[in-house]
Amino acid sequence: MINKIFKTPDTWEPFVLRVLLGLVIFPHGAQKLFGWFEGYGFDGTMTFFTEIVGIPWVLGFLVILLEALGSIVLLAGFATRILAASYILLAIGIVTTSHLQHGFFMNWYGNQPGEGIEFFILWVAISTALLLSGGGRYSVDKCLSGVLPEQAHSF
Repeated sequence: MINKIFKTPDTWEPFVLRVLLGLVIFPHGAQKLFGWFEGYGFDGTMTFFTEIVGIPWVLGFLVILLEALGSIVLLAGFATRILAASYILLAIGIVTTSHLQHGFFMNWYGNQPGEGIEFFILWVAISTALLLSGGGRYSVDKCLSGVLPEQAHSF
């Protein structure tokens, strides 16, 4: 079972997907945990999650950790498949609690009451690819799988 979690090819595609997804999710987590990027920080986010959205405190806490710290772990490529599965579940939860009622498109022009689901479709697609492939080249998963990276780089 451990081998199925950490085994990954020594290819560039999962590396690129993993790094880009981690870089996109991290600012959202930093908003929630630290208040960076005009976010509400931990207390404001937890208040929003528990009082407005109505999710349990522990679930809100896990969402914040998954976005803020999980994205850093994803960048390193550790337990990529577990994080990818978690991100799929998180995206589905976000869509069903906050975005589905606003349709497909993001609110680029401010003419909708909220954001649509298109961003989360891409999030789930990238996470699904990582779930199937693992972390790829330059990942902790690759080191843990006991397979050394190939010396010849094909790009």
